[in-house]
Amino acid sequence: MTLEGNIALVTGGSRGIGRAISLKLAAEGADIIINFFRNRGPAEETAQEIERLGRRAYVIKANLGDPEKIDDLFRQLREQTGGLDILIANAASGFLRPALQQDARGWDWTLNINARSLLLLAKQAAPLMAERGGGSIVAISSLGSQRVMANYVAVGASKAALEAIVRYLAVELAPQGIVVNAVSGGLVETEALEHFPNREEMLRAGRELTPAGRLVTPEDIAGVVHFLCTPVASMIRGQTIIVDGGYSLPAM
Repeated sequence: MTLEGNIALVTGGSRGIGRAISLKLAAEGADIIINFFRNRGPAEETAQEIERLGRRAYVIKANLGDPEKIDDLFRQLREQTGGLDILIANAASGFLRPALQQDARGWDWTLNINARSLLLLAKQAAPLMAERGGGSIVAISSLGSQRVMANYVAVGASKAALEAIVRYLAVELAPQGIVVNAVSGGLVETEALEHFPNREEMLRAGRELTPAGRLVTPEDIAGVVHFLCTPVASMIRGQTIIVDGGYSLPAM
């Protein structure tokens, strides 16, 4: 097990991609702190699955759009685990609407949850990782950071900001032995897609236009996240790794 003895915090770690990451890291030996915001049930279910793998699991509720709640999350984390080796910034939210219909409230909510939280989480995580000789931070992005997608302006901008923060953190935290990267996934069929008004069109296009011949799965993302948390990936710094089966490549 490549991560035996590690402690990992996975934000939004109870469903979809976050759940797959939590289970993958646990299968590789890490104890997992599952952060959730609204729905405790899936978080507790994922924690039970982790415990069946023989690892410890902790469930902590926190709204990552609120700096005080992030402070409280880390207070509980320190009390329950005493340290941290891995931070997976996966939690995301957003107001889906055309650019000229976006309002200040939706913009602020989306940017705070998806981008600002990474900065605040890293600020709290870095000292804990440094105490243990270093660590890994992986943020989950999306193709909307670079490509125009319908109704995605706020989320796309937040993911672009997230990728920029990753680059800055990678440089500033390197002296502390902390490796920082991002993983950008292609279209993944999870509950999150239910919020898109053009869901079926997106799925159809994804299946037709992905050279690999299928959609990306949460497990595909989790595998790359795990790799970035291992010593063999220690010289990959500040990068955004695209996992999309070739979807974003130019058509021939």
